[in-house]
Amino acid sequence: MAVDPIDQFQITKLFTIGHIGGQEIAFTNSSAYMFASVAVISLLMIGGSARRQLVPGRFQSLAELSYEFVVSMIRSRIGPEGMKFFPLVFSLFMFICVSNLIGLIPYAFTVSSHIIVTGALALLVFFIVLFYGLYKNGLKFFKLFVPSGVPIGILPLVVLIEILAFFFVKPVSHSLRLFANMLAGHIALKVFASFVGMLGTLGLIGWLAAIFPLGLTVALTALELLIAFLQAYVFAILACIYLNDAVHPGH
Repeated sequence: MAVDPIDQFQITKLFTIGHIGGQEIAFTNSSAYMFASVAVISLLMIGGSARRQLVPGRFQSLAELSYEFVVSMIRSRIGPEGMKFFPLVFSLFMFICVSNLIGLIPYAFTVSSHIIVTGALALLVFFIVLFYGLYKNGLKFFKLFVPSGVPIGILPLVVLIEILAFFFVKPVSHSLRLFANMLAGHIALKVFASFVGMLGTLGLIGWLAAIFPLGLTVALTALELLIAFLQAYVFAILACIYLNDAVHPGH
């Protein structure tokens, strides 16, 4: 029985919202899981803050832990001035983390396994960095492309590299890192899990042989749980590093 590990990433239309310019606007499974992620985050934060207690419960503890984690991330990378970006960084971290965790549920859909989603999030960070940097610093923002202490002979080359890195390499790598990790991890999980099912059809010998891929599937699932959090952290910490360039341009 052949199993296609790519089927889990298929976007399917649930219903049509309308048409704009002859193009169909559809509500898909990807949209549904995005809404589900936002709903879970909203319930967590509302539940954690609605009934605040001196001795926090589980929801309040998790909400406060998430808040403090992102606050420490921003202050360590940008400084106190970076707290104005807390809503952005917190939203990015929680959305990616929760959607990654939901995607680990069997037969669920992983939103961040599509480059269009991770690319949109990376472009959001890129344009905020660009526009805020110009708004706050004016032309001084372009000091970002002129590192201090570089010999004049190689300065034009370094400036060119810095420009390419800012406008191309950073946003592309920002989006590809999350997309590639989630895509590869889920493909590996599906492949090893399919081995268990196929070997199970071969009788007793097949079930004995399936122990090894079953163990690998369990280990990969545990690893994917860690990666789900780590990739959200990496995406958020890189956003902080890029936002620091807007707040404090120059090297």
